[in-house]
Amino acid sequence: MLTRAASPVAVVAAERGQAKQKKPLVRRLVQDRSQPVRHAVQFAFVALNVWLALEFLLWARYFESGGRTRYFERPAGVDGWLPIAGLMNLKYFLVTHQVPAIHPAAMVLAAVFLISSLLLKKTFCSWLCPVGTVSEYLWKLGRKLFRRNFTVPRWLDIPLRSLKYILMAFFIYIVVSLSVEALNDFLVAPFGIIADVKMLNFFREIGITGLAVLGSLVVLSVFIQNFWCRFLCPYGALMGLVSTLSPVRIRRDAQACIDCGKCSKACPSSLPIDRLVQIRSAECTSCMECVAVCPAENALQLALPPRRVPSEAGTAAARWRNRSLQPQLVAAVLALVFSG
Repeated sequence: MLTRAASPVAVVAAERGQAKQKKPLVRRLVQDRSQPVRHAVQFAFVALNVWLALEFLLWARYFESGGRTRYFERPAGVDGWLPIAGLMNLKYFLVTHQVPAIHPAAMVLAAVFLISSLLLKKTFCSWLCPVGTVSEYLWKLGRKLFRRNFTVPRWLDIPLRSLKYILMAFFIYIVVSLSVEALNDFLVAPFGIIADVKMLNFFREIGITGLAVLGSLVVLSVFIQNFWCRFLCPYGALMGLVSTLSPVRIRRDAQACIDCGKCSKACPSSLPIDRLVQIRSAECTSCMECVAVCPAENALQLALPPRRVPSEAGTAAARWRNRSLQPQLVAAVLALVFSG
């Protein structure tokens, strides 16, 4: 008996209907703690930087007063705010195998932050950087006040994002093009020696132009997620490029994923996480906000590559056993690398 064949339109509609069928949700057994842990690390690092800034200010005032105020040791950690000096010193060390005499901590901290990006992707930006922390809470303030953040259209977003890579290339070109003798001459020159004090004076003696620029960045950061970090920060661009070599990435298990799309909506970098198996992008900061909102067990994690398991044991739990990095472990690794 002959049957009438279904029309192509009906077949396509049926296929789409099957594709849209929801997968069964296997809810998480343990509540995600990534954001409380990350915020604790952020606040601790902000507090550390505030302490360093106050101690450095008191150290500078001792010399400015001619020794009439109480003496404080100069905190070496303040060199972390001299990224260009850090890159210069890093090149000097790699070429001469000698620790530079001026701002050596800048070199050590630059190396530490690069190592953290190599081990744990771009965690420096979302876990440690005080500027990144301030930027994050500014856009969250904007979302709370106005119930939304504005999204830069794609045709403009890509050119704007290229700005930080252009700035990064400019600074790296300067460092690479200088000879070791030129690097040393710059660092031991009066400006190189007191580059940290010059940085301090920029904020103490900031003019109208400087205030206008900072004020504009603050306002833009309220309305646009991570405006400075996303479009202008050359240091973050360098960390992002190094992070592409990291074996640790945000990874999605397609079988465990229920295709709810919550991860992509939560991503501050606007990455299409729900359509990818792993996030290779240099824009990913490993903030784990996507992981925090994922409702499915073993569907999304910051992890090493999954295990290859036999088909009979090919469950998501087996694939990600001892591969997924818990936020406490991320914090511990960052603390170990930084303190070491």
